[in-house]
Amino acid sequence: MAEPTLGRRLAEFAAGATYDTLPEAVTDSVRKRVLDVIGLCVAAHRLPTSAAIVGYVRDQGGAPQAHVVGGGAPVPAALAALANGVLAHSLDYDDTHLPSVLHPSAPVIPAALAAAELAGASGRDTIRAIAVGLEVCVRLGMAGYDPEAGNSTFFEHGQHATSICGTMGGAVAAALLFGLPAEGVLDSLGLAASTASGIIEGNRTGGTVKRLHCGWAAHAAVTSADLVRRGFTGPPTVIEGRFGFFEAFLHGHYEAGEITRGLGSEWAVPGIFFKPYPANHFTHAAIDAAMGLRAQGLDPHRVERLTLGVPAPVIRTIGQPIEAKRTPETGYQAQFSGPYAVAAGLLGGGGLGLGLADFTDELARDPLRRELMAKVDVVPDERATEIFPHQFPAVLRARDADGREWRQEVLANRGGPDRPLSAEELALKFRDNAAGRLSAATADAVAELAGRLEEAGEVGELLRLVAVFEPEPSALSPEPSALSPQPGARSPEP
Repeated sequence: MAEPTLGRRLAEFAAGATYDTLPEAVTDSVRKRVLDVIGLCVAAHRLPTSAAIVGYVRDQGGAPQAHVVGGGAPVPAALAALANGVLAHSLDYDDTHLPSVLHPSAPVIPAALAAAELAGASGRDTIRAIAVGLEVCVRLGMAGYDPEAGNSTFFEHGQHATSICGTMGGAVAAALLFGLPAEGVLDSLGLAASTASGIIEGNRTGGTVKRLHCGWAAHAAVTSADLVRRGFTGPPTVIEGRFGFFEAFLHGHYEAGEITRGLGSEWAVPGIFFKPYPANHFTHAAIDAAMGLRAQGLDPHRVERLTLGVPAPVIRTIGQPIEAKRTPETGYQAQFSGPYAVAAGLLGGGGLGLGLADFTDELARDPLRRELMAKVDVVPDERATEIFPHQFPAVLRARDADGREWRQEVLANRGGPDRPLSAEELALKFRDNAAGRLSAATADAVAELAGRLEEAGEVGELLRLVAVFEPEPSALSPEPSALSPQPGARSPEP
């Protein structure tokens, strides 16, 4: 008998998984990620691109099947997935898997929620589908990770691994929610591979298109599974075939063992990193290090010099050109600035240490922050480079006006398995994101329902709670945005 194809292995794993066979760590992780994504979707309504995608979706018309967060009346499921996927990824606040550097929840969860609403699926079935979809997404991403280069081969080819692998994982989740058997899951992978896309040139030269990627992935995922249940089919060798997924995206250079090793018994889902701060993930350890120096007693008004040591590969994202990184003009640019991360960490903030309110245009140009940023050098640190990309470490050194030397190292990122965020911290992040758009009572109801999602008879109950905002800030009109990129602004991963 011929060896099963990689696609069939994934499809059989997906179809064979049940809610009752999922480890508690996986189901708990999924519940928390659903709440996290909903909060991100709510918060993203401050962006002009969010108004654009919701307006676009509403203009398409069609059957009322699923809800957009903050979008009002239901729309076709694939279009709901499109809008919610855009919202989920737009603030650079969504979770990250390392070392693949994927953001799995932003494409997979919006696809699953839309399919679940359309299918009238229960909370248990939705948790199961999301868990499997996230796992497929991560395993495909890891198959394209090059350990020698310490980077994703997808990225080296200019491809956005998140949206490409997210389409595949989202399609698996949608197929399960539509009740398709293993053969249908395999066909859904086959269709999804032909619709997966995303190039990251915008990371270099600007534009807001990266915000679209996870939405397009979720849209393609739901569409692929929906077409399969209507009769479309895909190739059984879609993954490793001569003209399959890995040849097309990775030019045939991949590690198949990352897909099959421990499939069904070892789960990557609980180890996906939550983001505690709304900024490029490369800056997070710098924020923690600065807050650590402040806790030690360093007075930011008496700082004379700051040296931020980071992995060599991340300097081009958060430390170059240094003149620009020391003088961000917008809150969005500040999200990708090592010097700003240090200054903000030293001066305090909201949320879990720094929140969305800490990344405004006004604070990016704040004289005291500018004064501190001017004193920050961003340099390669050998130990941090050795650990990267399994963590994004930082070592911060300071000298004060008395000549005293200060030092704080952060070798493991907050929000990951080594420093997990508590349920209380994730709830605080959600409420911070929901503030001003959901009433306290509604936010509490959303958090409570997400926390017992497995008890829901149908998932639409959760989405209906966030379909219309209250108090009413004109749900579809963007606020002046601290996080809106200016022309030519870069939006790098992760």
